[in-house]
Amino acid sequence: MKSFILLSTALILLNISKAQNAGDILKQQAGAGVKEGASIATQQTANKVTDKILGKLFTKKKKTDNVKSTAAGTNDSSLPTNPTQGNGNTDAPSKTSGSSSGELTTYSKFDFVPGDKVMVVEDFSRDAIGDFPENWNTNSSGQTVTVSGQPGNWLMLNKRGIYKPEDINKLPDNFTFEFDLIYSGFPDFLQLLLVSSENDKGKLTTDIGKRSGIDIGIQPVPRDKGGLVHMSAYNDGENIIDNQVQFQNNGETKLKVSVWRQKQRVRVYINQEKVFDLPRAFPAGKIYDAALFELWNDAQSQTKYLISNIKLAVGEPDTRNKLMNEGKFSTTGILFDINSAAIKPESYGSLKDIAGVLQENASLQVKIVGHTDNDGDAAANMALSKKRAEAVKSALVNEFSIAASRLQTDGKGASEAIAPNDTPEGKAQNRRVEFIKL
Repeated sequence: MKSFILLSTALILLNISKAQNAGDILKQQAGAGVKEGASIATQQTANKVTDKILGKLFTKKKKTDNVKSTAAGTNDSSLPTNPTQGNGNTDAPSKTSGSSSGELTTYSKFDFVPGDKVMVVEDFSRDAIGDFPENWNTNSSGQTVTVSGQPGNWLMLNKRGIYKPEDINKLPDNFTFEFDLIYSGFPDFLQLLLVSSENDKGKLTTDIGKRSGIDIGIQPVPRDKGGLVHMSAYNDGENIIDNQVQFQNNGETKLKVSVWRQKQRVRVYINQEKVFDLPRAFPAGKIYDAALFELWNDAQSQTKYLISNIKLAVGEPDTRNKLMNEGKFSTTGILFDINSAAIKPESYGSLKDIAGVLQENASLQVKIVGHTDNDGDAAANMALSKKRAEAVKSALVNEFSIAASRLQTDGKGASEAIAPNDTPEGKAQNRRVEFIKL
């Protein structure tokens, strides 16, 4: 027995040593890129060894998933599974989604409130599987894919380069920018650039040049079941802010990234965690009009980045003024699981915002009205909108101690659309919750 224990201990130490060696290789690649002539076989072996050992150390159970496309070589067995699927009146589900009174507390420090008007939604639903998205531009390559267990289409990035959504050509003083990210293997940094194209003249380049704006780099390599997020800010090419922090993700392979700009100030969230809150990130006096995704290095065969559910919203929600003086406040920031009244935990900031107004005005009573887009059956949408309004009431009562007697509920289904239902942006505007002063 003693010999067996000694042998087991030696094997564990050997495995940890292999994982550390493989991790060193990956760190060198992330810091300086893959050198020309480096052995691809060696890199893949390092990835396999590290993935295997870290998987044991983290004791994470994985289900088999596939990325599907018409092009060859896009299968991946390490992507996450989420069994919730459906169509119509949907917000993409998250791994942390829960009921209106349960898991919302897991986002209790999440103060992100999305802009009050949705300008751009990109879920790649208009693009053919296997194609590069029609409304995007790149100096590299990518393709639209589906992911088993995840709703909708995704853009898969695995080549070094710039990826630009051409629908985004204005970033106002106050805006929010959100997207979902799925990754597999050990990817290099993926950067989101929110910048001025004034000095770039429309070119797709990785050269910083005279860039003004911010770069947010995400490297979700498992480090204590999290990853790294790097922030840089530039003013005419001069690096004025440079920092990186760790984020926690509990070993998951799906992230929600949220960015909130208020003039020069920017807040950055990874899932529920606020990783940056910088008061002078955006240099004053610039026009910011470009959102770019940049992949630093070519991904290896086991590594993939997939992005979807991109949303740009503008305006600073003036909840108090609109509700108290105008008598009505509408928000698209309260999100639900697909075809469900279960509130997603990232809705906490919007719920906290409206709860604050109710707490400060003890005599205020409101009617909560749910709305859907026109996907699906009209009667089902009507019933769903009523259930969602009830769920919001329950959250305000249970999470924020608002008296139930102050809250009424109703649902209108798709009968009171405020935007055409023929675009993702219109549908996102119509999937909303209204608060009407009584």
